[in-house]
Amino acid sequence: MGKVLRYGCTGWLVMALCMNAGAQDLHFSQFMNSPLTTNPANTGFIPEADYRVGIHYRSQWTSIPVPFKTASVFADFQVFRNKIENGWVGLGAVILNDAAGRGNLRSNKAYASVAYHQMVGLSSLISAGFNVGYASKRIDITKFTFDNQWNGKVFDAGNPTGETFLTNSTTSYFDLQVGMNYAYFPTENAYVNAGVSVHHINQPKETFFSNSGNEVPRRYIGFLNGSFKVNDNWIINPNAYYSNQAKASELVMGGNAAYNLMGDGSKVIFGGVYYRWNDAAIAMIGFEMKNLRFTFTYDATMSSLRTFNGSNGAMEFSLLRNGYYSEYFGDKNMRRQSLCPRF
Repeated sequence: MGKVLRYGCTGWLVMALCMNAGAQDLHFSQFMNSPLTTNPANTGFIPEADYRVGIHYRSQWTSIPVPFKTASVFADFQVFRNKIENGWVGLGAVILNDAAGRGNLRSNKAYASVAYHQMVGLSSLISAGFNVGYASKRIDITKFTFDNQWNGKVFDAGNPTGETFLTNSTTSYFDLQVGMNYAYFPTENAYVNAGVSVHHINQPKETFFSNSGNEVPRRYIGFLNGSFKVNDNWIINPNAYYSNQAKASELVMGGNAAYNLMGDGSKVIFGGVYYRWNDAAIAMIGFEMKNLRFTFTYDATMSSLRTFNGSNGAMEFSLLRNGYYSEYFGDKNMRRQSLCPRF
C-alpha cells in the first residue's frame, strides 16, 4: 500500500507542478545574459557593440524524475544611429522552448521587440521598449499515472482513473511586455544600469479546459547592474534582479569579476557567485575571446528541496556574440566607443 500511495502522490505532484508551471514564467539564473526576456527595453541596448546574438540553455532538477529544460535563442540590433541625433532604435527577437515534468508540459514562445534609446547629456541614456509575441503550450495526459491504476504489481494504463481529464491538450495566446531602462556612465571606468518591466500586461487567458480561462498574472521585474574597471587587469560586475508574479517572488544578488589574460583584452576569464534568496547558491565561470562570450553557472539548492535532489539544482550555459557593423561594411569609422568599461 505504501508503494501505491507513493506513486499515486507522485502523479499528483507532477500534475501540480505542471499546472503551476503554466502560471509561472520561465527564468534563467543568468538573467544578465538573457536581456530580451528580462526587459524589452534592453532591445538594442548593447553598451559594448552594435549587435548581439545569443543562445541559452538550462537543465533543472535532473536528479528528480520531473526535469525542467529551457532553451532560447535571440538576436538584437541597433538601427538608425546615423538618422537620430544622440539616439537610436533597437530591433530584436527571441524564441523560447521549455519542457517540464512527466506530462511533458511543453511551451513555445516567440517575441518581436522594439525599443528606443536616447542619450541625455554626455553620461546618461534612457530607453523604453515593448515586445509582442505568441505563446503555445501542450501537455500529454497519457504520461500521467494515478493510484487507482495500480493493480498490485504494475500501473495498468487500461484501468479507469476516475479523474476528469483536460478537454484540450493545447492552449495558445498573444502576449505583450513593456519596460524602461536608465544607464549612467560618468567615466570610461564606471557604468550603472537599472530597469523595470511589466510582462503579460494584457493578462492573456490560458487554459487546458473548455469551460474556464485563467488569466496569466502580470509579472514585474526590476534589475540593477554595474561595471567598474579597477585597473587594466580587473573589471567587477555586481548584479541584482527581482521578479514578482502571482505572489511568487525571486531575488538574485551577487557579482562576478573579469581578468584580462593577454593584456589587450583579446582573452578574458571571469567567475563569480550569486545567491537566489531562500533557494540556491549560484557559481559562475566563463571565458571571452574575439567577441564570443561563454558562461556556465551551476545552481546548488539550499532550500528544503535539497533533501530530495541532493542539492543538484540546475546547470545553465549561454553563448553570446557581440559585434560591430564595421566588421561587414569595412568602414572602421563606424566603430563607436563603448559605453561601459572594457579592456
